[in-house]
Amino acid sequence: MTRIDGAKIVIVGGGAVGCGVAFSLARAGHNDVLLLEREASVAAATSAQAAGLVGQVRNSLERTQLAMWSVKTFSELEFAPEAVGPRSANVTARPSWRQVGSLRVAMNDERAAEFAQMLRVADEAGLEVHEISADDAASRWPGMDFRLATQILWCPTDGYLQPYDLTMTYAAHAKAHGVRFQTSCLVKEVLTSGGRVVGIRTDRGEIECDTVINAAGAHAYHLAKSVGIELPIVPVRHEFFVTVAASGLRPDLPVIRIPDATLYLRAETNALLCGGWEPSGVSADPRAFSVDATAPMIEPDWEVLGRFAEELAPYFPTVNQLGIRNVFKGWPTFVPDGRFIIGPSCRLEGFVMAGGCNAHGVSGSAGIGRHVVESMFAPEPSEYVRSLSPDRFTEESWEWESARRQAQHVYETYYCLGH
Repeated sequence: MTRIDGAKIVIVGGGAVGCGVAFSLARAGHNDVLLLEREASVAAATSAQAAGLVGQVRNSLERTQLAMWSVKTFSELEFAPEAVGPRSANVTARPSWRQVGSLRVAMNDERAAEFAQMLRVADEAGLEVHEISADDAASRWPGMDFRLATQILWCPTDGYLQPYDLTMTYAAHAKAHGVRFQTSCLVKEVLTSGGRVVGIRTDRGEIECDTVINAAGAHAYHLAKSVGIELPIVPVRHEFFVTVAASGLRPDLPVIRIPDATLYLRAETNALLCGGWEPSGVSADPRAFSVDATAPMIEPDWEVLGRFAEELAPYFPTVNQLGIRNVFKGWPTFVPDGRFIIGPSCRLEGFVMAGGCNAHGVSGSAGIGRHVVESMFAPEPSEYVRSLSPDRFTEESWEWESARRQAQHVYETYYCLGH
């Protein structure tokens, strides 16, 4: 078996986050980088099961700004790759980014009050968001019934993309700037000496490095645990369905979010993609499976998927006439406080986290990559980036079962007021 040469920085995990970090490092001029992926291709696990929605309207300024950076990056990758750097000018890969806008629908006065706060945050961030009428919303998505809405927000720069295409695009640009990729390589553990990272052990031998960036998704817990760092990174099940083709559904229709029904939807070519957040979630205990095993198999939960369709029916009655073509399902990871885990650990020099993405791994990947670079190389990382440090869990006591319940609760309340 061919020996794999080492690198200054090794990224573990070839999903949207890992490849987004590789892209961000290369864009910042750091190209002595090797990315390792256990599957035969990047974007083969959770990223491939994502819905690809990209929304910028948030309750906090920092999260809004992160999402805006991601949208800026997606637009450059789709329409102006030369803006990434001179070596990117000839990269042909595209993320299939569709900037179709989004509609966020409130069904009661409490949600409308939250929308008012979101409008204030958007204004502070310089994000264009408008309150529009039900008739205006219906003109943007014919066939949807918005008459029950209390308030509707329109963000013209939101949209959606194809997660697999995005991840492959990150990889193509990173490769153009010198980053190396190795698939079909299972990382077993991080190797240390004298209180710092010196390499990693894989099923293809040991690889030397100075820094390991842990972007291993559902296996991020195991990689951290291999060096004695225990982090509450909890895989939580998420599902959505895609219907058969239907008249009136077009890829240029805006994304719709109906938080009070815990639903999101968009067109998937000429079909409907619909998903939501389960009030009684299902989580996996990462301690119950090993780093060299796969996460538990997920079978479609037809009761949950049927409930999504029932919740959507008052707004889109034809959903009950459409057969389901595909069900997508995966284990996005959640954290008890609902925030990313990003940055170096004070416990081990050279060990950097890029995990616990709380279902924002794809949509936030460009911003996450930027924050990882800032956490590693900025003389004074921002207060927000510092707040994402893994140290908040290693330097404070916590208990696994309560952490698992709270992380699952973050998923269950994803669209709840104030989330």
